[in-house]
Amino acid sequence: MSTAPFAPVRFAYGTNGLTDLRLDDALGLLADLGYDGVGLTLDHMHLDPLAPDLPARTARVARRLDQLGLTATVETGARYVLDPRRKHGPSLLDPDPAGRAARTALLVTAVRTAAGLGAHAVHCFSGVTPPGTDPGTAWKRLEEALWPVVDAAAAAGVPLAVEPEPGHLLATLADFHHLRTVMGNPGPLGLTLDIGHCQCLEEASPADCVRDAAPWLRHVQIEDMRRGVHEHLPFGDGEIDFPPVLAALAETGYRGLTTVELPRHSHAGPELARTSLAFLRASDPKGDPDA
Repeated sequence: MSTAPFAPVRFAYGTNGLTDLRLDDALGLLADLGYDGVGLTLDHMHLDPLAPDLPARTARVARRLDQLGLTATVETGARYVLDPRRKHGPSLLDPDPAGRAARTALLVTAVRTAAGLGAHAVHCFSGVTPPGTDPGTAWKRLEEALWPVVDAAAAAGVPLAVEPEPGHLLATLADFHHLRTVMGNPGPLGLTLDIGHCQCLEEASPADCVRDAAPWLRHVQIEDMRRGVHEHLPFGDGEIDFPPVLAALAETGYRGLTTVELPRHSHAGPELARTSLAFLRASDPKGDPDA
């Protein structure tokens, strides 16, 4: 039996599922609905990480978060923020050293932005292995590209939370453990656990994945999903049994945000934000469904 202290699950909603809203409006919506926080994806429409005056704009968002009583994680999965023609390009595995350096620089900027927001973690992922690249080379590129980000995270006091992503070099929890081992287990390096991804491809159940990942857990993403199909679905449209997942999160003592991740549903974002929170509260065996 777990001896970790009880920690109520704190729910957030990702701005990558609210891209039709201005950031200020999205934050106001989430506060009004009763969310605890926001998963803020740095993108051209939401705190653009490449536009001028980022520190001043970050300070304004930090004040808005404080006024609304919201906390944040910073997410870095914007599809075309670096390359308008190549999804998630360039990646940390890019054959071009300049491309890898651009992605590393973006992640360092994200860490500094997270510190300015008082965010509890910065999310990232490895990227897809480029054609013709052998696994050893890909892992070496990933390690080398991440070290400046890990160092920035240590200096800022903000954990870096790497996400296993289906189809990427780092796709599973086992891959995450390989990375942290080859990097020598640096303190700032933690894990983003996506509950849907666990359903999609991990051998263990999503609830068991939560328990197995607990020592390294720094950020959680949540949505419904089906086995073997990487498609983020609204709650109830997939196969996940959520009460055991939410119970496991509470029992492990995880205190970060659990962020709804529906990046392809912005057309219905405000309504899905409302129904998602109602679903999660009703599914949380240790929560208050009327909160």
